[in-house]
Amino acid sequence: MIGDLQEISRLYKSELLERVIPFWELNSTDREYGGYFTCLDRKGRIYDTDKFIWLQARQIWMFSKLYGELEQKNNWLEIANTGADFLKKYGRDQEGNWYFALTREGKPLVQAYNIFSDCFAAMAFARRHKINGDDEDARIASDTFMNILSRYDNPKGRYNKNYPGIRTLKSLSLPMIMCNISMELEGIITSEKSEETIENCIHEIMELFYNEKSGLLMENVNEDGSRSDCFEGRLLNPGHAMEAMWFIMDLARRKKDMTLIHRAVDILMRTVDYGWDTEHGGIFYFLDIKGYPTQQLEWDQKLWWVHIEALVALIKAYFLTGREDCLRWFNKVHDYTWSSFPDPQYDEWFGYLNRRGEVLLNLKGGKWKGCFHLPRGLYIIFETLEKIITER
Repeated sequence: MIGDLQEISRLYKSELLERVIPFWELNSTDREYGGYFTCLDRKGRIYDTDKFIWLQARQIWMFSKLYGELEQKNNWLEIANTGADFLKKYGRDQEGNWYFALTREGKPLVQAYNIFSDCFAAMAFARRHKINGDDEDARIASDTFMNILSRYDNPKGRYNKNYPGIRTLKSLSLPMIMCNISMELEGIITSEKSEETIENCIHEIMELFYNEKSGLLMENVNEDGSRSDCFEGRLLNPGHAMEAMWFIMDLARRKKDMTLIHRAVDILMRTVDYGWDTEHGGIFYFLDIKGYPTQQLEWDQKLWWVHIEALVALIKAYFLTGREDCLRWFNKVHDYTWSSFPDPQYDEWFGYLNRRGEVLLNLKGGKWKGCFHLPRGLYIIFETLEKIITER
């Protein structure tokens, strides 16, 4: 078994360093205006030059992490710097909110309606602070974090299309990402604020969004945690749920709370089992808790990030608990993922497959896919496998 894990670990590490990161190193940096191109076709050619803030920030975070934790390569630092300099100059409006999108030159294109631009900007500058100790980076991360908290109960603010006071739902995605942000900003925000945010997020995810009847996490609930019998209120997003569970596992390990770890693993295992397509393989993008049709026409697509996040969660679950069912599911998802998403001819992975596992879009990056889920997942998986090999 250890030999198999060593081979799998080498596979993930080599994929990261030989086929994925080189793709972004070679093709994404805008050497004229700064920042990154993310709309890249199968071969890495640019097909659109708009710059989406959350993808810019994610790439800053990724290259900063690689530089700080894997190898201090000058090129990785330079790539992180060019993105950070671009966002410092153009990324925020006068109120300190991060835009959603800019033109290539840095002009505002889409206003700051999406709080996840702020979330990933906070992570990016917090991670940069860890490698350079720069006070300005710490201040940007802290200010952005506090701004997120001020918008937490109404993330879209004046851009919210819903009628006030009627069916006010809250989404799993925000407390989920706040778990991760809180860990990223340790040492920048006060320990009191960090602990308060972490405890609030754990409570919301594991109590409010948890559906006792199914044992699964809902994507949207009423503000008090009660269920809403509508499209949004019945929605399941297996990818979000599994990603949330490895965040919870990380927090529980930090707290030395094995009870919380086991509860997170139980939810993870129910989620991957419920979300698995028994006919064609792979994990569905969206499902309805009652089995009704979803609003999302792409509900049955198979997405790269869903599968890579499942693999991260499953290998972490195996590392923390030793449960063999976690390893069996890891192997099952691994086999599907590696037979479906890697491009056999060119670097990087396809992101979007139809239900049968056929490539829908042969892009390698776009408005939603950038240098984040795949390289982060590959890195975490080989790192976790190395820990398993060393400690067992």
